Amino acid sequence: MDVSTVQAIKSTIVSATGLPRDALHVYAGLSIFLFSAFLWRRSLGSVAPWLVVLLLALIVELIDMGSDLLNLGRWRWGASFKDLFNTLFWPTVLLLYSRFRPFRSP
Repeated sequence: MDVSTVQAIKSTIVSATGLPRDALHVYAGLSIFLFSAFLWRRSLGSVAPWLVVLLLALIVELIDMGSDLLNLGRWRWGASFKDLFNTLFWPTVLLLYSRFRPFRSP
C-alpha cells in the first residue's frame, strides 16, 4: 500500500464519519486497545494490547511522515506527536489504572 492510498483511506474515513481527525485517533486507539485485549484474552493491565496500539500508531505516523516529506518537503513532527498522544492517551490511562488501581479486592 503506498502513501497516497493510505491518505485516501484516511480521508474517506473522515468524510464518512464527519469526525475530526483528532477524535478518530482517540477512538482508534481505544478500539484497538480493547479489541486486542479481547482477542488475546489479556487483561487491560497487560502491556501487550498497549504495545499493539503503539506499534500501529507508529506505523501510521511513519506513513504520515513520508506523505509530509513527499508533499511538503518537511516532516510536521508536532502533528505526529499530537496524533500519538491522542491515540495512546486512553489506552495508557486504562493500562495504568488496571495495573496500579488502589482498591483491589483481596
